[in-house]
Amino acid sequence: MHGPLRERPEPSRRGRGILSALLALCAVLFLALGIWQVERRSQKLALIAAVDARVKAPAVPAPAPDDWPGITAQSASYRHVAVHGVFDHDRETVVQAVTDLGQGYWVMTPLVTDAGWTVLVNRGFVAADYRTRPTRKAGEPRGRVAVIGLVRMSEPKGAFLRGNDPAQERWYSRDVGAIGRARGLSALAPYFIDAAATPAAAGQPVGGLTIIAFYNHHMEYALTWFAMAALSLVGIFVVRRATR
Repeated sequence: MHGPLRERPEPSRRGRGILSALLALCAVLFLALGIWQVERRSQKLALIAAVDARVKAPAVPAPAPDDWPGITAQSASYRHVAVHGVFDHDRETVVQAVTDLGQGYWVMTPLVTDAGWTVLVNRGFVAADYRTRPTRKAGEPRGRVAVIGLVRMSEPKGAFLRGNDPAQERWYSRDVGAIGRARGLSALAPYFIDAAATPAAAGQPVGGLTIIAFYNHHMEYALTWFAMAALSLVGIFVVRRATR
């Protein structure tokens, strides 16, 4: 036979006070995180507006060596630029790519500018059948050319779970520094240029495939944090009501 049932003892007033304090701390923390996400959203919207303005603005001269120390992703990415020079096709590098046109490669070719410094130009996308230079050599631009495109920052350390392997000629990201070292390029700009779309013959790189997209889910995150703060306040109300 079991003894008489005993009621579960109610939490002490002190325990409820501690619980209320913890819930209040959580509410403050969640509220702060929500406000931070709102601020992040404002910053992201400002960045998107700035990039949109850069892309649509008339092309300006590509940043020269004197400008390189001050270049940052925030200040230079997607700037609409123009540069003149001669392509060094013998030192091109192909980097694996996945685009709306399918899987293939970016053709990264050094351009020796009229001023003597060098910049890598992503001339565009080619399918796997045109990975090697001989398959498209006949259509390569020769002599002095004008390149118009968008400034892009270097992509160091390779792609997700796949590091660049210069020794085996396996490139998964457009790492300007690594490509420059592998090709022996000097006076190389710390950025590369995504060439704009131009008429391309069969097998030649297709330019103008730059995807401009920014991860912007800050409002959803903010609403989530605010909801958590509200739930914490409801928890405080429930605890205090039980105490009374």
